[in-house]
Amino acid sequence: MSGADSVSRFKFKRTLEQLAKKEGRGTELISLYVPPDRRIHEVLGQLREELGTASNIKSRTTRQNVEDAIERTSQRLRLFKEPPPTGLVIFCGAIPQNGAGSEKMEIYTLIPPEPITVGFYRCDARFHVEPLMALVAEKDTYGILVIDGTEAVVATLKGRRVEIIKSFTSGIPGKSRAGGQSARRFERIREQVTNEYYKRVGEHFNEIMSKIPDLKGIIIGGPGPTKYVWEEGEYLQYMLKKKVLSLIDTSYTSEAGVEEVVEKSNEILKGVRYSEEKQLVQKFLYELGHETGKAAFGEKKVQEYLEKGIVETLLISEKLEGDRLLLKCKTCGNTEEVRGTRYEIHAVKTELATRACKNCGKATLEVIEDKDIIDSFLDYAEKAATKVEVISEETEEGRMLRDSFGKVAAILRYGAN
Repeated sequence: MSGADSVSRFKFKRTLEQLAKKEGRGTELISLYVPPDRRIHEVLGQLREELGTASNIKSRTTRQNVEDAIERTSQRLRLFKEPPPTGLVIFCGAIPQNGAGSEKMEIYTLIPPEPITVGFYRCDARFHVEPLMALVAEKDTYGILVIDGTEAVVATLKGRRVEIIKSFTSGIPGKSRAGGQSARRFERIREQVTNEYYKRVGEHFNEIMSKIPDLKGIIIGGPGPTKYVWEEGEYLQYMLKKKVLSLIDTSYTSEAGVEEVVEKSNEILKGVRYSEEKQLVQKFLYELGHETGKAAFGEKKVQEYLEKGIVETLLISEKLEGDRLLLKCKTCGNTEEVRGTRYEIHAVKTELATRACKNCGKATLEVIEDKDIIDSFLDYAEKAATKVEVISEETEEGRMLRDSFGKVAAILRYGAN
């Protein structure tokens, strides 16, 4: 997964997690999924029917909230002549802000990162984000070959999707030989056919895998020793051979064998990204430990180097949370930065009318920037053409970034000391 992919995936996933935490007062929250092949006018017709059904809700407050949510969803939907190429998802409903009676209508429009195949309408006490969550699972592509002495299957695995690309039969004669053939001659024929079969599989496998950009790895499976013989032979291109992650014993070949490989490979595949994350943090630790001057950590220090444009790689823990507030005094022009949790930032904004400027002492501060802390870092990184990597807490190194380095670290382009 590239740095850009890890960031976009993280941001989309974070949005879904925030939506998943929202709860309605009753069954008043709408989740609408529109696949790319659905006509907008058909969905609007469905919403009109739902509006008619909502009029039968006994609770006046619930009925009003559901009707308002349907109307707002319809209004948002009318902004589209047709669904985007990947589909469209709208979440809408009255969300309590501070206990009963404080409901506020909220609406969110999401364009999925990949095409959605489901289309549905739900009115519930929560937003249904599960189909979108499935899209932000790891999407790296892996090559799979299942092979034995009789057949072989080439497949790819991307996220949860397995695609069978090509199947082969070996044509290798059985152990018993035709009448009149000498054992030696028969074995020569068998070896020749076997070698041709291995070469044929190799040629097609190499061609298919070489066309996959950023292929993450290859897994070879099969029920017998054939997989080892094939992998050790000269049938696989040198660069592809370096991508072989594992050889797995299966009970079957064909498509059943591919499914078996996928089931047994979960930990291997998960470990590939974790290995990348470990290496990234270890590189930072190396620069820090050897005092090269090319390592920095902590929000303020890293931001300082980002502003100077000297950060090569920015490492952000997925557990980094909070907001960054930039205040400016209308009297003297002094600026002040405040960082903190969303609760702390909310408190600062609430007390702004009486908050004194640190420079002139006047209570004339105004908010000129209010951003999520991660979005703020990403903006700085984009300006400096800095590579960004979001690091999970699944590895020891990831937990170290989270607990010991303020959830933010940087590898610099050159020594800053």
